[in-house]
Amino acid sequence: MKKVIIFGSEQFAQLANYYLTETTDEYEVVAFTVHKKYRNSDLIFDKPLLDFENIEDIYPPNEYFLFAPMSGNDLNKLREKIYIEGKKKGYNFISYISKKALIYSKKIGENCFILENNVIQPFTEIGNNCVLWSGNHIGHHSVIKDSVFITSGVIISGNCVIDKYSWFGVNSTIRNNLKIGEGSIISMSACVLKDTEPYTIYVGVPAKEKGKSTDIANKL
Repeated sequence: MKKVIIFGSEQFAQLANYYLTETTDEYEVVAFTVHKKYRNSDLIFDKPLLDFENIEDIYPPNEYFLFAPMSGNDLNKLREKIYIEGKKKGYNFISYISKKALIYSKKIGENCFILENNVIQPFTEIGNNCVLWSGNHIGHHSVIKDSVFITSGVIISGNCVIDKYSWFGVNSTIRNNLKIGEGSIISMSACVLKDTEPYTIYVGVPAKEKGKSTDIANKL
């Protein structure tokens, strides 16, 4: 059983604790951690909440794993920052993959949070630090690069390439053989029929450009 420290203290961390403790026997959550300036208590779910700055002094990286299932703030770059800081401390990260997901690919990176009812078809690759909320379809031979957030009910058809820092709203749809540019925001229910430009927002059916994603990144 892998001993895991969860980064965070709010809803995403609480959900991660639930999934790791209630839906699998592969992991033991031993503690939570946040940066010192954000720590406002000593315990969460009767487990210690500790300062991330010196977590390795208490839980050495050769014995414990980290998990940072954070939101899509700043186009996933906040989650990526914690991932990089953890790697510099020497930690490996777990990936949580629900037993109720249908996974036909073994190419899934670290620090991924993949919930129930996802379908990931054969020959698909998923990078590090990705979140796939519940009920998505990832088509065959598609590549999901690092630090992508896919909400729920999203359909990504076959042979697509999703560049890093992209974010997909609920029920959005991507046609096959497309390239989704770095930092794209695909809005709720949008239907994308052509390649997207980096750091651009797309809305509607068919999806059209609607501003730059950097303008709303911190609101995700």
